[in-house]
Amino acid sequence: MTGAHVLFVEDDDVIRETTGLSLERDGFRVTPAADGREGLALFRARPPDAVLIDVVLPHLNGVSLCRRIREESLVPVLMLSARDDPVDIVVGLEAGADDYVTKPFDSAVLTARLRAALRRAERFCGDGPPEGGVLRFGDVEIDPHGVRVLRGGREVNLTPTEMRLLLRFAQSPGTVLSRDVLLDDVWDYAWGGDTRVVDVHVQRLRNKIGADRIETVRGFGYRLAGGDR
Repeated sequence: MTGAHVLFVEDDDVIRETTGLSLERDGFRVTPAADGREGLALFRARPPDAVLIDVVLPHLNGVSLCRRIREESLVPVLMLSARDDPVDIVVGLEAGADDYVTKPFDSAVLTARLRAALRRAERFCGDGPPEGGVLRFGDVEIDPHGVRVLRGGREVNLTPTEMRLLLRFAQSPGTVLSRDVLLDDVWDYAWGGDTRVVDVHVQRLRNKIGADRIETVRGFGYRLAGGDR
């Protein structure tokens, strides 16, 4: 994680420079970009370990840039939103971002979020998920060791965050998991985070594996239904 390469796409010159310097002091290698088109070109020329994208960008906005990156890579993506606007946040997450940070932000919080995202990616791609036999939930089959999900015999394409979320549910089928537990276990938050990131990823996962597969327990959280070995 030390010396991880971060592509930082931000059109505000002051924020781009000051945040870039702060990240470099914290041990990251930063490649800055001033707009979405430049960010996409730099991403393709030198793939980073993580991407930090402002929502509002000239030429190619942050949401569109995130979608383009997701078409080519599963690299961790964090979105920056100038306002604590639920619409901005949800749209960014639905584009495939793993997490978001709202402006103005504390540099220590941004560094912690980036490091958490890199730890998650390193664990998932390095050591891999826990081994185990195929798990079946109705027409959904989960192969934890092969990191594959089938629905009705057809492969389902999940992002690493969606896969981690599904595997966490599969560890405790039928058990209600609170949003705070999911933030801690899936996003590696050692502090309280915004639970909207959980809700949006649960909805994306439902769209892919079936809305009835993950049940909402109002006031408590979510649970995976219908498990059998």
